[in-house]
Amino acid sequence: MTDLKLLYVDDEADIREVATFSLELDPGIEVRAADGGAEAFAMLDRDAWRPDVVLLDVMMPDMDGPAVLARLRERGDLDGAPVIFITARAQAEERARLLGFGAADVITKPFDPMTLAQDVRAILAR
Repeated sequence: MTDLKLLYVDDEADIREVATFSLELDPGIEVRAADGGAEAFAMLDRDAWRPDVVLLDVMMPDMDGPAVLARLRERGDLDGAPVIFITARAQAEERARLLGFGAADVITKPFDPMTLAQDVRAILAR
C-alpha cells in the first residue's frame, strides 16, 4: 500500500532512472518522474495527483531547482509538501543556500541508490 507520493525532477535520464527504480523498491513509495520543470508542471496539470514530497535536482537546463520550487509554491502544487534538493555540489555554502529556499534537506550526488528511500523517509521523519 502506498503511503508516500514522491515527485522526482531531474534532467539526467540515467540518474532519474536509477533513483526511480531504487525509490520504488520501497513498496510504500509511488514515484512520478519528470525531466525538468516544464514536464513536472505538465504532469501536475494533467491530473489531480499531488506529491507528498518532491525530490528536486538543482542544476537543470530549462529551469533550475530553486526556480521550480518557487513556481510550484506560486501555483499551489505543493500543499505543504516538503522539498528535498539533490545536488552535486557538496559545499556547506551551497547547502545553506538551498536550505534558505525552504528545502527540508539536501542530498548530495552521487547518492547511494540502495539507501535513497530510507534517506528520504529519515528526512521526512524529522
